[in-house]
Amino acid sequence: MIWYCLIALIVIVIDQLVKWLVVTNISLGETIFHTNGILSLTHIRNTGAAWSILEGQLWFFFVITVITVGIILYFLKKNLHESKWLTIGLSLVLGGALGNFIDRMRLGYVVDMFQIDFVNFPIFNIADTALTIGVFCIMIYLFIEDRKQKEL
Repeated sequence: MIWYCLIALIVIVIDQLVKWLVVTNISLGETIFHTNGILSLTHIRNTGAAWSILEGQLWFFFVITVITVGIILYFLKKNLHESKWLTIGLSLVLGGALGNFIDRMRLGYVVDMFQIDFVNFPIFNIADTALTIGVFCIMIYLFIEDRKQKEL
């Protein structure tokens, strides 16, 4: 269990460090590296989720995160010796959820910075990336398990 918590902690530390670097070096609303056409950094504040869904609903995100963290810790403990796809996926989701939770509790919003320039996509951060990769890992685990069940 300690290794999976360490993965989550690493995600949180990297997420918070990148956010601190952005806040201290890029003005709010400023975009840098926007000439490469692929990825730029834009310092924004997000009071909601992706696409600013549920904007300003801090209490909702607090409740959802507390419930999510409890469920993830339960499943991690219950499935410690299961597939690495599941356990690492859960660890990444845990780290991502807590990374954004720290911002919401400390600042009242989430600091976002990564902007994909060739498609209209919400600006995101390291925690969001960890959440996405974690969910993808869990989906792979579920796909593999489903195939195993069908073979029986």
